[in-house]
Amino acid sequence: MNRVVLVGRLTRDPDLRYTPNGVAVANFRIAVDRPFSNQQGNRDADFINCVVWRRAAENLATYMKKGSMIGVDGRIQSRSFEGRDGNTVFVTEVVADNIQFLESKGSSQPRDQQSSGFQPNQNQNQNQSNQTQTNDNPFKDNGEPIDISDDDLPF
Repeated sequence: MNRVVLVGRLTRDPDLRYTPNGVAVANFRIAVDRPFSNQQGNRDADFINCVVWRRAAENLATYMKKGSMIGVDGRIQSRSFEGRDGNTVFVTEVVADNIQFLESKGSSQPRDQQSSGFQPNQNQNQNQSNQTQTNDNPFKDNGEPIDISDDDLPF
């Protein structure tokens, strides 16, 4: 079984590229804290190279940046190639099957909006708060029994 689950922070912005066939691929590195302290009482981190493909690669590059906390679910893959100097280069990396954005929604705006000083329209914010006030609250009965027929249950 080859399964890896990691939680860490991006050490730099993801590097998004496209193959000649137009498939998106993003390379990134995450810093994962070790669960123990060293002899000086400090926590060390491991820096792990990862790669993700297709839409997940585009989403990662659009919404996450250096320092963003992410979760990676994938597998370890080893490969080798001939370097520019003619020597064989061995690479071990995590191929991500799934990436979870672990930052709060406000801190994970697209990078282009962050750099341009994008500010959401205040009317949009007011409309959203009005919508949440008019929606029925499923917890309004404060834990009291709800009268529901067996025909309404999905199981």
